[in-house]
Amino acid sequence: VQLQASGGGLVQAGGSLIVSCTASGGDLRNYALGWFRQAPGKERDFVAGTSRSGGTRYADSVKGRFAISTDFFENMMYLRMNGLKPEDTAVYYCAARTVSHGDDWTITYSSENDYSYWGQGTQVTVSS
Repeated sequence: VQLQASGGGLVQAGGSLIVSCTASGGDLRNYALGWFRQAPGKERDFVAGTSRSGGTRYADSVKGRFAISTDFFENMMYLRMNGLKPEDTAVYYCAARTVSHGDDWTITYSSENDYSYWGQGTQVTVSS
């Protein structure tokens, strides 16, 4: 599967933004999905993820503000971000991991090493 993230931009603190990830060459229903972010000079960190069975998991820093969702008809995934803070400024990446019939569909993966497929990233900048 090939992933392409989009929708980043500049937003004021307290504002909202939705970043999108378009998939091609694979059906997102067959994958566990995730969003990660990397701020300048820092490592890439887990933000949100969804298991193949639809469970979700969030980093503590975004819990209650961000929401991951999917549109299997359009073969897309989204990250809705509300109450944005300057510390949310980063490049946001979407990621996917194949989950086969014999695997545990309930696992939500939070390590970047768990994911095989990555989008190119989209910049989100939050001004204070």
